[in-house]
Amino acid sequence: MSSEKFFKHPLGVMFAATLASLLWGSAFPYIKLSYDELEIGKENWSEQLLFAGYRFVLAALLILLFMKLIRRKVGYQRGTLLKVSKIGLFQTFLQYAFFYYGMSMITGIQGAIIAGTTSFFQILIAHFMYRNDRVNLRKIIGIALGFGGVILANVTKGEMSLHMGVGEICLLLGLFFGAFGNVLSKNEAKELDVLYMTSWQMLLGGSALLAVGASFAGPFPFAFTWNAMLMLFYLAFLSATGFVLWNNIMKYNKVGSVSMYLFLTPVFGVVLSALMLGEVVHLMVLAALGLVVSGIVIVNQQKKNATHPSRKWFSRRAGYRQSRDESI
Repeated sequence: MSSEKFFKHPLGVMFAATLASLLWGSAFPYIKLSYDELEIGKENWSEQLLFAGYRFVLAALLILLFMKLIRRKVGYQRGTLLKVSKIGLFQTFLQYAFFYYGMSMITGIQGAIIAGTTSFFQILIAHFMYRNDRVNLRKIIGIALGFGGVILANVTKGEMSLHMGVGEICLLLGLFFGAFGNVLSKNEAKELDVLYMTSWQMLLGGSALLAVGASFAGPFPFAFTWNAMLMLFYLAFLSATGFVLWNNIMKYNKVGSVSMYLFLTPVFGVVLSALMLGEVVHLMVLAALGLVVSGIVIVNQQKKNATHPSRKWFSRRAGYRQSRDESI
């Protein structure tokens, strides 16, 4: 089966999107654990950028190595610098500069729930970029529910006291830049190979993170342990795999038909943060997660007269079984 057929097939989309969401959800506890292992505090913003740079340069090299193994051209292609630089600026540099700084100030569970806003930001950005994808009342209701969940996630320790600080705001900014980068990557994937586009945008964006971080913290301020190196390698692996999967999904499908799978990212993130970090899942967290998931489902709900790819596939299967039964 070709990659196009796989990423257009409803079961292929389901598998790839779920795996990408699981990988991204696992990033929240692993970033927090990496900070603890390398003693990176919330005031060490330059070390946060440097560590993010390590991650994405390594992720780019992993994709380039994979391209080499399958005999794809890994060298720079003339005329693509502006395109991949533009994606790298938003999808890697700006997103993760704010993301890593924000994650140093909040819990893994808070970060996972706030990450659900990526879907809402994509809907809002699409409203201004595509004439056939405008915001309507249903989407407004879904977005309102989602952001209501973000606010509820910041009710501290289950008590009715709201705290929306610098960390939460930085994370939201990072997710907005990431959503914009996702839309840019969808547009450029019409002409660029997804592996090439993803590897080079990560290489350029990661190198920029490295340059800024190293200029303030030095190139090697960390005392790497085996645990820290394994966590860095895993974060690079999940970035390489997650973005390759998602950029392929975005290339071959409509934004509205696949964005609903993003609701799995905060679900996986909350569960894994609770298991790996020992963070408490109190009632406010469950309520916030429910609002975010409900909002994402609502904004991505298909019209009744529209046929979702998975419904179309299952209806064909049902029709086949019915005709076979009738012939018997």
